[in-house]
Amino acid sequence: DKLWEVWRLAISNKKKLEAEISEAFIKFQRELIGRGPQEAKTYIVGDMVIARFKGVLTVEEKHLSSHDKGRRIVKEMREVLREMYSEESEEIVEKLTSCKVLSSHSDISTKMGERIEVYVLDKDLEKMLG
Repeated sequence: DKLWEVWRLAISNKKKLEAEISEAFIKFQRELIGRGPQEAKTYIVGDMVIARFKGVLTVEEKHLSSHDKGRRIVKEMREVLREMYSEESEEIVEKLTSCKVLSSHSDISTKMGERIEVYVLDKDLEKMLG
C-alpha cells in the first residue's frame, strides 16, 4: 500500500508539472502571437520535455499553407519567431523544472497545423519526479 501511494504521488507530480508547462507555453504564445494553440500537451520523458501544440496556425497562415510558396513562408516566419524567442521559451522550462536546458528543437507542420518543441535537459527529470 505504501509503495502504491508513493507511485501514485510521483505520477500526479509529473502530470501536474506537465500541465503547468503547457499552461505557461499557452500564456507565452498568446502574449507573443496574440493567440495560443487550441490544444497543448507536454510530456516529460527522461531528460526531455516534449511539447505538442495543436491548432497553432492563424487564419492567414492557413490560407497561405494551401500553396507551396505559402507553406515555405509560414514555416520560415515561424522559424524566425522561434529563434527570436527561444531564450524566453527555454527560461519557462528551466524555471518550472529547475533544470538547465542544454538544447531545444522545434518544427511546425503546416499540413496538420501543429508544432512540436523538444527541450533537452541537464538531468533526467522523469527519474527525479519518480
